[in-house]
Amino acid sequence: MRFGILGPLRVGGGESTVTAGRDRIVLAMLLLRSGRLVPVEELVDAVWEERPPATARAQLQTCVSRLRRRFAELGLTPETIVTDPVGYGIRTGPTDLDAEIFARGVEAARAAVASGRLADARERFRAALALWRGPALGGIPSRSVRRRAQALDEQRLTALEECVDVELRLGQAAELLEELTESVDQHPLRERLRGQLMLALSSVGRQADALAVYREGRRIYADELGIEPGAELQELHQRVLAGDLALAGREIRPVAPVRSLPRAIGDFTGRQETVARLVKEIEEDGTRIQLIDGMAGSGKTTLAVHVATALADRYPDAQLFVDLHGHSERSPLTPATAVAALLRQLGVPAERMPVDPDDRLALWRTELAGRRALVVLDNAATADQVAPLLPNGSHCLVLITSRRRLVGVDEGRPSSLPVLDADEAVELLGRVAGAERVAAEPEAAAEVARRCGHLPLAIRLAGARLAHRPHWRVADLAERLVAGAGPLAELAAGQRSVGQAFALSYAQVSPPAQRLFRLLGLYPGGRLDSEVAAALAELPRTETQDLLDELVDAHLAEEVQPGRYRLHDLLREYARLLLDAGERPNERHAALERLLDHQLSVAVAIARAIEAAGSRRTIPVRTPSRPDLVAAPAAEGVAWFEENLAALTALVRLAEEEGFPTQCWQLARACWRFNFDSGHLDELIETHTIGLRVAERLGDEAAVAVMLNYLSSAYFRLARFPEAISSMEVALDLRRRLGLRGDVLSTLWNLGISYAANGDFRQGKAKFDEALGMVTGLGDAHELTNLQNNLCFALIGWGRYDEALRTARQHLMLARQTKDMRQTGNAIGHLGMIRHRMGDLGPARRILRIALHLKRHGGNRFGEGEVLNEIGVMERVAGRPERATALHRDALVAMMEVGDRVGQCASRNLMARAIRDQGDVASALDLHRRVLADATRLRVRYEQARALEGIARCLRDTDPAAARAHLIRALPLFRQIESPDQHEVERLLTELD
Repeated sequence: MRFGILGPLRVGGGESTVTAGRDRIVLAMLLLRSGRLVPVEELVDAVWEERPPATARAQLQTCVSRLRRRFAELGLTPETIVTDPVGYGIRTGPTDLDAEIFARGVEAARAAVASGRLADARERFRAALALWRGPALGGIPSRSVRRRAQALDEQRLTALEECVDVELRLGQAAELLEELTESVDQHPLRERLRGQLMLALSSVGRQADALAVYREGRRIYADELGIEPGAELQELHQRVLAGDLALAGREIRPVAPVRSLPRAIGDFTGRQETVARLVKEIEEDGTRIQLIDGMAGSGKTTLAVHVATALADRYPDAQLFVDLHGHSERSPLTPATAVAALLRQLGVPAERMPVDPDDRLALWRTELAGRRALVVLDNAATADQVAPLLPNGSHCLVLITSRRRLVGVDEGRPSSLPVLDADEAVELLGRVAGAERVAAEPEAAAEVARRCGHLPLAIRLAGARLAHRPHWRVADLAERLVAGAGPLAELAAGQRSVGQAFALSYAQVSPPAQRLFRLLGLYPGGRLDSEVAAALAELPRTETQDLLDELVDAHLAEEVQPGRYRLHDLLREYARLLLDAGERPNERHAALERLLDHQLSVAVAIARAIEAAGSRRTIPVRTPSRPDLVAAPAAEGVAWFEENLAALTALVRLAEEEGFPTQCWQLARACWRFNFDSGHLDELIETHTIGLRVAERLGDEAAVAVMLNYLSSAYFRLARFPEAISSMEVALDLRRRLGLRGDVLSTLWNLGISYAANGDFRQGKAKFDEALGMVTGLGDAHELTNLQNNLCFALIGWGRYDEALRTARQHLMLARQTKDMRQTGNAIGHLGMIRHRMGDLGPARRILRIALHLKRHGGNRFGEGEVLNEIGVMERVAGRPERATALHRDALVAMMEVGDRVGQCASRNLMARAIRDQGDVASALDLHRRVLADATRLRVRYEQARALEGIARCLRDTDPAAARAHLIRALPLFRQIESPDQHEVERLLTELD
């Protein structure tokens, strides 16, 4: 692309080097009318507007002459500008001007829409829109240029609106919200964009926000235009009000094509017989699981991706890829972690990701149930790792690669991958280094291939060195391979050694780059940025960037995206061997300390920005040794945690192993909020268990208490309440002994809610009462509102409605004083629940509706689910079980989104009762039994008891004896937790006598 006008003017493929203002205007006018003559009069008007000088034509000729000279300097043909007696023009080829490429892309996208190929249309629209770098010809003030550039801007907006229509049809509403919100802010009078934002918000259940978008638009139209919104927007508003746009997208999403395979290597060589056999087994023999094993560097992944790409048309709904890290620096992915990555590729948002591993795997199988999908499970460790990931049915294909033979995978067809044969190896060398060059020295080429062990990875590295050294003979490379020592001895296979190829690349870079390469071997896998590299090397960032570029050029590192780098597993191991062999004894230790200091400093900075004031007390205070390297990654916020999740977890392990105990537990703590909010509970438990271990070794009781406190949060989210309580009780004792009053307070209320959630309301209230005494003494209104909220929750569950009502009123009054809208919504919700249970149905209904609005507006999905369940009970008792079922189903979706497993049990129990009241006893019975199994596994006594009672109600007309048996099991559970529901069970038992 030689010219760019979709943004600031660009010439010669880069930012414009045409600096003279008049020259820029002339060139912009010519490009806006590419392929046509622009009359001299139009150019004069564009440059001088109403006041052209007498010498305007002569000056215009000078501008054109300067442009031609500049073109020649930039390697462009001066004749690109055409002169005619009428005026001037510019010649551009099909790929020279970004505006023409954009127009063709939009045209192709529209054609794809017309033929029903929505996924293809989306890709083409997005590719076209990606050409834009800002407003067309930004920075050129000429009115003539601006008038024509605005027409281009309008084309971009129209294309964006058409693209959004397609993406909404593909069920991608959630992904569009940020872009649509920004676009509506920039173009508030554009009704189509505003309507699309309303549709997207409604599609994800945010009807209140959709209505707010309409009201804001109506105000703007009235203030600025003096008119009402158009008929289409008004109709959309009515549909939102009526609820017909509350799509079931949160539960059943349209199946959109997914393309997540890595790019297939263009010079794939050899393996023809293997590829043909695999394709035949899949297409003709019906094989649905292929196992590809072989030694490191033998090309397993390349082969799998090549086969997957060749078969992609047979599996059009989804093509997925995940690296299981079975043989890498990182620990192998657990099935639950791997399936989370696969679900994210399928578009499942974080809020719908189940916390329980079994539920997550069930969702994975459900998501694939309606898809013809191809899944590549790369770098597997064991059969046990991949077995849970295998989809059901014959419409999916799974390709599994591993360095081991996975004999335990049922139905798997194994293929052991040898190294390339001699001819294939030489052919691959020719594809990388140049076929003619290799063919001219066949014996030397065969020797290079042999010295590379016929391993594809080693051959590619050696061939790349030849390609970048055109003055070398192939024999020169062969001699270097023969003369070099093999430093990667443990990766040798007989006479084959990949080490010589690595050594050759390493020898070609400068000593500073060699040192950086060695130190990069300390980084525990995954991608790293230039700030991490600079911290490791103790160098300025700019100097480090130059060294990274040198390593990328030598194929010793890969730049996976701008500013992000990665070392292949084998190269990383080679770097570590060099580090151990060549550095001073303390260099490795010092570099690792710098790495930990940097990552911990970034994590702490982000944690302090995203955590509430009350929890910041336990975030370690860090003064980074290199603050210049911390600001940029810290500004990325939670996105930095997401990208570095695996490396941070590995660094916690490494800190323990290498003798950095303080950094170890502090890094675990700094990552807590992200891991907790994002549902990465496996990582949370692992890091805090390690952190607890090192804190105990240090004898640091405050650190031990911190680790126990936050470890318990994962247990709580997983409904492992006894473990959560046990951990917090130990933490509480330690904090009391240390006199950490603020930490004692937070632990008390965490304990209170844990006891209440476990059905021990009496013990929970005791903890709350103790905390209330402390917080009242501290005089902290915000702390007090949190405690009152949790106390009220426990009192309602306990059936202490009079006491709960007093607490809720106090809570509401204080929440309003502090202007805390979240706590205001919680207090009003509790008031509605209490009034309902005390029999004040009219006020309860009104109060609960207010609470529901507040919770939705504040994004409190758990609270929304609570209120929906309460209203659902009222609807069922009022004789409207269909409405009740819908409300409980919405509540279940909310509880699933926040990962609250107890709330899910509650919603399903209540839904079952509503279904029974509709007359579908069999479905209700099945649902209650499922809840009973889950609640028993979770040891949640209240939902266990409610499920038993529900089963009894379903059976009492057909099997009174079985109904009585279930009630007898339910009664002691209700009595243990002192639930008021015990009285209803006693009544039912009396009726059955």
